[in-house]
Amino acid sequence: SESCLHEMFEAQVARTPEAVAVVSEAEEISYQELNARANQLAHYLQELGVGVESLVGVCIERSVEMVVGLLGTLKAGGAYVPLDSQYPKERLAYMLEDAGVDVLLTQQHLLENLPSHEMPVLCLDRDWEAVSGYSRENPRNPATTQNIAYVIYTSGSTGRPKGAMNTHHAISNRILWMQDAYRLTAADRVLQKTPFSFDVSVWEFFWPLATGAQLIMARPGGHQDAAYLVRLIAEQKISVTHFVPPMLQVFLQQPRVEECRSLRRVICSGEALSYELQERFFSRLPAMLNNLYGPTEAAVDVTHWTCRRGGVEHVVPIGRPIANTQIYILDAHLQPVPLRVKGEIYIGGHGLGRGYLRRPDLTAERFIPSHLSREPGMRLYRTGDAGRFLPDGQIEFLGRLDQQVKIRGYRIELGEIEAVLNQHHAVREALVIAALDPRGDHHLIAYLVSDVAVDAAELRLFLQGTLPEYMIPAGFVRLEQMPLTPNGKVDRRALPPWEATRGSGKQQMAKTETELLVAQLMGAVLKVEEVGVEESFFELGGHSLLATQLVSRVREVFGVEMGLRAVFGEGTARAMSRVIEEAMREGRGVGGGGKIERVGREGMLPLSYAQQRLWFIDQMEPGSVFYNVPLAIRLSGHLNIEALAATFTTLFARHEVLRTTFAMHEGQPVQVISPPAPVSLPLEDLSGLSHDEREHEAQRLAREEASLPFDLSQGPLLRVRLLRMTADEHICLITMHHIVSDGWSLDILSQEVAALYEAYVRGEASPLAELPIQYADYAVWQRQYLQGEVLEQQMEYWRTQLGGHLPTLELPADHPLPTTPTHRGARQSFVLAADTVERLRALCRSEGATLFMVLLAAFKTLLYRYTGEEDVVVGTP
Repeated sequence: SESCLHEMFEAQVARTPEAVAVVSEAEEISYQELNARANQLAHYLQELGVGVESLVGVCIERSVEMVVGLLGTLKAGGAYVPLDSQYPKERLAYMLEDAGVDVLLTQQHLLENLPSHEMPVLCLDRDWEAVSGYSRENPRNPATTQNIAYVIYTSGSTGRPKGAMNTHHAISNRILWMQDAYRLTAADRVLQKTPFSFDVSVWEFFWPLATGAQLIMARPGGHQDAAYLVRLIAEQKISVTHFVPPMLQVFLQQPRVEECRSLRRVICSGEALSYELQERFFSRLPAMLNNLYGPTEAAVDVTHWTCRRGGVEHVVPIGRPIANTQIYILDAHLQPVPLRVKGEIYIGGHGLGRGYLRRPDLTAERFIPSHLSREPGMRLYRTGDAGRFLPDGQIEFLGRLDQQVKIRGYRIELGEIEAVLNQHHAVREALVIAALDPRGDHHLIAYLVSDVAVDAAELRLFLQGTLPEYMIPAGFVRLEQMPLTPNGKVDRRALPPWEATRGSGKQQMAKTETELLVAQLMGAVLKVEEVGVEESFFELGGHSLLATQLVSRVREVFGVEMGLRAVFGEGTARAMSRVIEEAMREGRGVGGGGKIERVGREGMLPLSYAQQRLWFIDQMEPGSVFYNVPLAIRLSGHLNIEALAATFTTLFARHEVLRTTFAMHEGQPVQVISPPAPVSLPLEDLSGLSHDEREHEAQRLAREEASLPFDLSQGPLLRVRLLRMTADEHICLITMHHIVSDGWSLDILSQEVAALYEAYVRGEASPLAELPIQYADYAVWQRQYLQGEVLEQQMEYWRTQLGGHLPTLELPADHPLPTTPTHRGARQSFVLAADTVERLRALCRSEGATLFMVLLAAFKTLLYRYTGEEDVVVGTP
């Protein structure tokens, strides 16, 4: 395209000057009159100094005046910045200041909604007399296709919105493609209902005005009223309109939607269009349905797909790129991924915006030089969206990359849970979020739109047929409908908190002091103020890790071992109280142990039993790397190396175990704790290599680092190494020996590194409180507790179980067992049918066992079937 938006409009005016251009509830206006008013406004704005790259703030409710304001701004050579009058004043004030708006166009009744400012203001309804004397002829406009047409603010990760700039060239290309693909005529009537702070509004305004169709404007706020939209579409004989999927869902539920027979095309974008919603659309309307995709940082949409009934994979793709646009799906190394492999969506070509207004740092981060284009100067926009190419070349949208969350160490795609919930017969719509609970832990909350009440236990049972335990939401909240933003998207901030609906309603009073205490312990672990004695631990948000905390607190308070089985059974305070009282009557105490106290460091410090086990293995196989725990973390953005070094120095000082080595004293291993010392970060600069050479060398160094053995007697037992890939990209290699770390320690380490580094970058002190006890204190406590009768009881159990020997499993195989272990293994994966899994879970519930326990029993049974041996020993972590 070599035309600007206003030039495309002017060309249409010359063809159909007297045709009706815009119809609103209060007024209709011809192409000729609309052009004349916009010209008058343009001359007025130019006299105020508005020209190329000037920004004009527009705060006008949906009306003919809004169209005049947008066109007049473009004809003056400036770019418009839409300001939604429904936004809070604080947000509007920030946008006005950040954009540096030169002139503000508004309406008189909206003045009180605006923040205080000092820029020139023109109320198009009150002050038009000041404009009406200007020429009605087209002004001289120096703007070119490369100048900005509009700046739309989007939410920012920092909590402050950022202005995305789009050029005349990009949006003209988009509109010309749309006309080529969908062919509007003078007989078409396009509904403009999207708030103009949402980029879909750009084509709603300018596509019909550039092609001679009629633009029908919904009343202010009408885009949120589905019944009004049904009536408006039927009365005005609308032929083309747009919906975001959540609003389309509501629209299709209206009883008279079949009366919208004038609709020939509905365009969907803004969120993922589900297969179920597509099928519901075709069951209620005979119109065509088009699924489009694109971010605000490009000219509205960059891919298109024409929906059709059915589909082999029940997937609604986002289709192929529009004209003069390229879509790439790349991996973390910016290399294209194969078909059906998930990657990040990158956009290239002439539809890209210019970047973020006055944010060169963010622009450089998101708009990167294109290494895949032969055309010089081209860029790629990294969307943060996930997608994959299907075999026919179409693109499937897979959600935001940041939709992947981590719960209790497991990576979870929220969309997967939503997809399963949507299969439940009573669920019309589902949304799952990861939220922080009062404990500071992330948990999953499901929000459901349902016509009938659905019991949380029923939903859990339904999900358990497909999803693992860690993907089952802790809470379920039923809604009449999803709260929507003015743009028609789900308003996540308006979702009601789960705490308001927690609990099963079984708030029976405690009958005994034990029941009262157990209910209080449950409440303390779950951070719930009141827990009824018949309420389920798991229905209140508990999970396996919290269950271990509850068992620990029961042991501390009652002096008895309750066991996890009591929690995994009925899981109520009443049921657990019966187990505790029975143990107390029978005198089955835990043998004491007491509180862990801090001990002096002047004597010999013993190893814990876990440390002794790893030390013993190291004595048998010195230099083994089997118990190395390696991490390779890619760090993007500016890295403050001094702050990172200070972070690890603080970590070593804070955790004695990281400064611990292991020596022999009188034939026994002991802990030796070294004093704190500064930590240096060895830095290897790979930035001078090519991209492929850097990645290859980084992988080689990571393997080399992970394969270096530790000397437990010398230390340190945690190593840090830094690789510089580019000026703004580093790889941090961290390797620990398992004798000073475990799985839970890694989570603690990552949290403390983040907190310390953030504080040191800001020049602040460490935000972490001093630790009351160290690992050495625990080792002393464990040795004192596990001795005498308590230790003998534990040892006798294993003597009985093992019978004095470890039987060799004579498993029939096609190769003889080697005389020494090779440590070579393999992995075998398979899928169980859903009904089989559900029967397994039912067995778990009836036996008070976990799924792992049942599957391990099944595996041992299989080994018995192969070997005929009844004594089978299986080791598992």
